[in-house]
Amino acid sequence: MQGTIATFDPNTRSGTILLDDGTELAYDAVAFDASGLRRLRSGQRVDIDAEPGVGVRKVRFPGIS
Repeated sequence: MQGTIATFDPNTRSGTILLDDGTELAYDAVAFDASGLRRLRSGQRVDIDAEPGVGVRKVRFPGIS
């Protein structure tokens, strides 16, 4: 699943992603930390690993595992 970073708070390492269907999805520090990334910026495209009832598990750049 792909989307665009809507918000990112570097202090909490959490934020929101706007999915391609227009749905906004929150991610927490655990999902951000699982990515190995150091920072995200608004408007950046990302791939998302998510599960219904669990939420976002990992946020990563497209094409990077």
